[in-house]
Amino acid sequence: MKVPGKGTGTVTDMLAAAAPLIRLALEEDLGRTGPPWLPGDITGAACVPAGVLGRAWIEARQAGVLCGLPLVAEVFAQVRDDSPLSCQARKADGDHVTAGERIVELEGSLHAILAGERTALNFLQRLSGIATAAAELSSLTGGRPRVLDTRKTTPGWRVLEKLAVRTGGGHNHRMGLHDMYLIKENHIRAAGGIPAAVAAARRHRGGEHAGPPIEVEVENLAELEQALAAGADLIMLDNFTPDRLAAAVALTAGRVPLEVSGGIHAGTIQDYSRAGIDLVSVGALTHSCRVFDCSLLVETCTP
Repeated sequence: MKVPGKGTGTVTDMLAAAAPLIRLALEEDLGRTGPPWLPGDITGAACVPAGVLGRAWIEARQAGVLCGLPLVAEVFAQVRDDSPLSCQARKADGDHVTAGERIVELEGSLHAILAGERTALNFLQRLSGIATAAAELSSLTGGRPRVLDTRKTTPGWRVLEKLAVRTGGGHNHRMGLHDMYLIKENHIRAAGGIPAAVAAARRHRGGEHAGPPIEVEVENLAELEQALAAGADLIMLDNFTPDRLAAAVALTAGRVPLEVSGGIHAGTIQDYSRAGIDLVSVGALTHSCRVFDCSLLVETCTP
């Protein structure tokens, strides 16, 4: 049986998922529908004479875990003029950094550097913020329970944000409605109860254990007993407090993995860890992450 886990992801996956987002971000920032981008930066055109070269760097302003560096390079590959522009990462995705460390060094067209600054930082700050949050929570659990994300992602950013969770050491829950059965309160009502809902999902997937796993969300021990009897592959304990988890873990007796969800954060996650559950899902990883603090600073310019 497949349970939520780390999944896979490469730089190619990241760039493919980000391509339409980078284009959209540049269009809305520079007021144009495509390259060449630089004429859209009217402040840069006014203040930076054509042909001026410069050196700049992106610096961390806090400790954290990086994610999104290939997207920084891609932004500056697109926002350029006839002058050379190099973008060299001094760190890699997944690296831990401290405040003051240089992350990226840039050299070349100063106008291009300034035109791409905000778009590049937006990608880096959001994805690194998610990776940093995932790393913090994962360190607090020590690997058990696994820390999972949810579908509460920025529209269009799901692949990137879930990749950021993995980069920080977290794990991915289902990607969407298409790759896992997750029977929740409204599905249970529509189907006529937990046994009927699980039976319907099993018929839909066409086999006893073939295809995506069937998870059932329960709100109390009575529903937990029903889900176990119905043959759920995983069970989500919705808004169970830590003191209620002991009874749920004892009742389940290791027959299926248990996930807990609802209101979990850095201040409470260790209480849930001690209860002996397998998975903990945290929507705030993506829907309420604090962006990673970093800045781009110009070092020199040469006419």
